Amino acid sequence: MLASVAQVRELAEGILTANGVPADHARTQAGLFIEAEMRAIPSHGLLRLRRVIERIHAGLSVPGASGKQVWTARSFLAVDGERGLGPVVAMAALDTIVPRAREDGIAIAAIRNTNHLGALAYYAEHVANLGLTCIALTISEALVHPYGGRKAMIGTNPIAIGVPAAPHPMVLDMATGLVSMGKIHDHANRGAPIPLGWALDENGDPTTDASAAKKGAIAPFGGPKGYALGIAFEVLVASLAASAIGTDVKGTLDSTNVSNKGDLFIVIAPPHAEAAKALVTDYLDSIRSAAPADPEHPVLAPGDRAHKVRAQSEKRGVYLDDGLWDDLQKLAAESEKGKVK
Repeated sequence: MLASVAQVRELAEGILTANGVPADHARTQAGLFIEAEMRAIPSHGLLRLRRVIERIHAGLSVPGASGKQVWTARSFLAVDGERGLGPVVAMAALDTIVPRAREDGIAIAAIRNTNHLGALAYYAEHVANLGLTCIALTISEALVHPYGGRKAMIGTNPIAIGVPAAPHPMVLDMATGLVSMGKIHDHANRGAPIPLGWALDENGDPTTDASAAKKGAIAPFGGPKGYALGIAFEVLVASLAASAIGTDVKGTLDSTNVSNKGDLFIVIAPPHAEAAKALVTDYLDSIRSAAPADPEHPVLAPGDRAHKVRAQSEKRGVYLDDGLWDDLQKLAAESEKGKVK
């Protein structure tokens, strides 16, 4: 199904507002999903909308909350998300720490008690477009097995880094799991197999069945290196945000548990912003101009592919799986009748 960005935005925001989400909060939550769809990242897109609505109706998410913020030090903002929508609480925190970072050079927001953030690139790029550098981290349920292990004990624990550059910021967004659980769910929803090596089933055995992988464990990327980074990020975020950790983390993939994971945003203002931006731009251009191993595939910098796909989506619209489109239409009808459970 090919739909215009405006059509998809109207549909998503309409579903959210029909379920009690304030219009400005609906715009933020829908915007994150739509950006993921425009960049061909369906695992973090609209397939997650139904769960957002289910969590609202279950009382696990408070659609009007934007978080209680307390400066515990000059540059450290502690945020109790009050069970608000993840993107709403995160953007409110960034709105608060960006001015402080401009004043002091750095500011940090540590967030707990909020819902799923979605793709971290959304936030890193937002900050980088304001001329500042951003490091964003979050943790998830234990979905990744330790290197050499067979049971999920670590979150996928992604990191995003956004640095100002031209024509667009350099944005890295990667999980420390080999893939996100959202990607596993996307394959399961489409009935598509996953590559061998992505995950183990609930018995700890390798599988290509996405549905079986949902009950098992994702592999760490890069073997022991991704495993070690995953643990380091989990400890860093949980200790600073005062959140749950490891197998105690719940609530980002279900409609039955309060979300108790942590999020961390570090915003840095370069002392010589224009010179730093020029330095990064020149370096990335030199990377892009490097001789490719395959002439059909030029060398790209982090974020380049996403920007190219996004530009195409703006012109032609976004592709949505037919099953997802049908479910969104059903969800919209249910929402209008007040029958979403």
